[in-house]
Amino acid sequence: MQQGSKTNWQVGALFGIPVYIDSSWFLILALVTFANGLSWQQLYPQWFMGIAWALGLAMALLLFVSVLLHELGHSLVARSQGIKVNSITLFMFGGVASIDDEAKTPGRAFQVAIAGPLVSLCLFTLMALLATLPPEASPGQVLLENLADINLVLALFNLIPGLPLDGGQILKALVWKATGNRFQGVRWAARTGQALGWLAITLGLLITFLMGNLTGIWMTMLGWFGLRNAYTYERYTQLQEALLQLQAEDAMTRDFRVVDATKSLRQFADHYLLDTVQQSTYFAASDGRYRGMVNLDSLNMIERSQWDLQSIASVVQPLQEISTVRQNTPMTEVIERLEAEHLPLITVLSPADAVAGIIDRGDAVKALAKKLNLPISEADIRRIKEEGSYPHSLQLPAIARTVMADLVAPKTAAKSSSN
Repeated sequence: MQQGSKTNWQVGALFGIPVYIDSSWFLILALVTFANGLSWQQLYPQWFMGIAWALGLAMALLLFVSVLLHELGHSLVARSQGIKVNSITLFMFGGVASIDDEAKTPGRAFQVAIAGPLVSLCLFTLMALLATLPPEASPGQVLLENLADINLVLALFNLIPGLPLDGGQILKALVWKATGNRFQGVRWAARTGQALGWLAITLGLLITFLMGNLTGIWMTMLGWFGLRNAYTYERYTQLQEALLQLQAEDAMTRDFRVVDATKSLRQFADHYLLDTVQQSTYFAASDGRYRGMVNLDSLNMIERSQWDLQSIASVVQPLQEISTVRQNTPMTEVIERLEAEHLPLITVLSPADAVAGIIDRGDAVKALAKKLNLPISEADIRRIKEEGSYPHSLQLPAIARTVMADLVAPKTAAKSSSN
């Protein structure tokens, strides 16, 4: 057993996909074992001592095997479409497959979504048939019948049409197909999931406090889990849509300085570097044209005795050699290039090939926060700029990568059909 994080442990791999269990899984394992063992001990007093409890543990373990196979169905179909599957994790509410990307068409999204319930329905059919073989009321028959029922419930429950359930993914695919807009599909499925989550929470609380039935607590927890994830899906989609509407010019700043390329390195150091507490970005210009970005690392490699003899032009990287984008470049591409090329910032050029601005990760977050009215303070923006990393809650690189893939997919499909 290999620990994957503070609460997850890797217990193996299936078809090369790592399988983890969350610490909450042990709680449910104990509860299911206890509930089944106690119930079967009372229902079948003719069984030998301990059989009911052993069967309860077996049932709990096979329940999670069923969940694992359900998630494996999603994972293998996704992988057949070229989508990377990072892991499968079993936890309190079942299981989740960590898939690196989304399906590129509504038809493929439907295939990934329906795969899990189909696996559960197949397991239900198989277990129901096998349950006819052992003697009536024998441990084998009881186990197989209950396992069949569990897989039927697993399939039907997951077909409820609201995110994060498989039925929500199916609804997303259907609305996507009908409207041609994936974001519209996610929005419908997420809001349906939110409504179902609130309904489950309300019913759970009523059952608990009015009827005194503790099973209502479980329904309330399921509703809260679904509600939280449905809101996460909707927020993720809002970020995607916002990024599609933003361009480089919406995020760029003029937080750089322009220096005369003909000045000596000594003059540059004395006038700019020595009096500056925080390092800035410098671009060199001469004869009314931008020559490039001043490379401070190259400056530090030149002996100071030569600073009076060499000009700033000697440590300039031409604009053609640095990473640049145009003012109308989509922000998704800007974010993708910042990550792919491991850049602290990227230069934005005007149509006349002049430096219009620069963009770093803090600028990208600030533009997005302004677009969506997100509560991100200037102190947070400064910290992002200093650390050179995005807040984990925003997942901007993953979102940008997904949006970029969505933009490329239709072009690829159109090219293939024309050939």
